[in-house]
Amino acid sequence: MRHRSLLVLTAVLTTGALTLTACGSRSDDKKGSGDSSGAAKTTVVIGVDAPLTGQNSATGLGIQYGVQIAVDDANKNNLVPGVTFKIKALDDKALPATGQQNATALVADSSVIAAVGPLNSGVAQSMQQVFTTANMVEISPSNTNPTLTQGKDWNTGTKVRPFKTYFRTATTDALQGGFAADYAYNTLKKTNAFVVDDKQTYGAGLAGIFKDKFGSLGGKIAGTDHVNTGDNDFSTLVTKIKNAKADMVYYGGQYDESEQLTKQLKAAGVKIPLMGGDGMFSDTYIKTAGPASEGDLATSVGVPVTTLPAAKDFIATYKAKNYPGDYGTYGGYSYDAATAIIKGVKAVMDANGGKLPAMADARSKLVDAVQKSDFDGIAGHVSFDQYGDTTNKQLTVYQVKSGKWEAVKSGTYSG
Repeated sequence: MRHRSLLVLTAVLTTGALTLTACGSRSDDKKGSGDSSGAAKTTVVIGVDAPLTGQNSATGLGIQYGVQIAVDDANKNNLVPGVTFKIKALDDKALPATGQQNATALVADSSVIAAVGPLNSGVAQSMQQVFTTANMVEISPSNTNPTLTQGKDWNTGTKVRPFKTYFRTATTDALQGGFAADYAYNTLKKTNAFVVDDKQTYGAGLAGIFKDKFGSLGGKIAGTDHVNTGDNDFSTLVTKIKNAKADMVYYGGQYDESEQLTKQLKAAGVKIPLMGGDGMFSDTYIKTAGPASEGDLATSVGVPVTTLPAAKDFIATYKAKNYPGDYGTYGGYSYDAATAIIKGVKAVMDANGGKLPAMADARSKLVDAVQKSDFDGIAGHVSFDQYGDTTNKQLTVYQVKSGKWEAVKSGTYSG
């Protein structure tokens, strides 16, 4: 999506890397342990940036704890001999300016070697240059806007990777928007869609791609409009949609607004489905919208994590530890992003006689190691193309049925 911990190595973390700070740091405070010989281990920190409070926090917390479980598993299984991994999680509140501040703080922390996040594509735009300047890996489990990896002219066929340190384990809106339009027109048989977006990088981009593809398939656009993040009164928009005689609404944005929009649509007697992207795919959407969400749809990256045998232990651990947030949307992709970093650290050390290089060198070498990632993660195969995009192009359409998201179509989409 989206849209709306890093590692630098030291023998002992500074106190600031482990405690809650004014800027919203939340870190695992477990002590590192020695190896079987009793030798002290080096502590390596993976940064996490996501909205941990406020808007989008349900999915943001899913990212944080997805990384936490990956780190705990790596430590328990001694995946990188001689290293204990920890996380340092910062709250960006879904705000680009805060994300940029967090990126700067993570880069400045000599215990952080790489970062997982952010959730929102708009926040990512404010962070990419900071990480690139520091030659530090950033892997997002959720950003889907194509420009982040392929440049501003990607839709003309001119693709240029802007930042070599940026990667993602989620596929892009270039596929997701078209996948949604194809399902709406060819499977749902909808012909008159009203398209709304929240004016953010993720939402506006996704809505635009859906609109263009839906039109090219033969569908009509009943109307378009925009909302602001934080809005909760959509009475004027509901009237526009009703008067346009639309047979569906496509919403580009997050669940915070769409869950209110669908409630107000249904309350006004507009009994048409609302469809959105992965920013809407959260249990929170259903809990807040209630019965009004029945029949609504959302696309999301990958296939349902609950159907993947490799994710069984991850889900069991998440539930057993009673972690907050929604693991179903990006938890698996966060786990895999952290694992790519952890495996990259091992590759860097293996190439350096089993030792971590000096920090600046370690960060730089990790960029190349992550680019060469090639392993089976819990949410699918993990590898990256020349743009830093995942090679896992699977997508799923979900529909609310009897108060739960149910997968109704999964597959790959080429456009």
